[in-house]
Amino acid sequence: MNVSEQEFKYMTEGITSDLIQLLIDRNQYTLPCAVDAVYSSNTYKALLRPLSNLYSQSSGYVYSLLEKELFKQR
Repeated sequence: MNVSEQEFKYMTEGITSDLIQLLIDRNQYTLPCAVDAVYSSNTYKALLRPLSNLYSQSSGYVYSLLEKELFKQR
């Protein structure tokens, strides 16, 4: 998928917002903890790399990756 820088930013911001909300809704994270968990994750770092193509995936799919990363450590 070939998207402009602006489209890429819009898509990654939308997924990031969804990831934070999903952590709050499904795992009872507080807003600050959810924000910290997302922004410090390897999943988020991958989302920011256009070649990963995660920006073109559903928020649910990216969330499943984030969940695996966060909860394998517990």
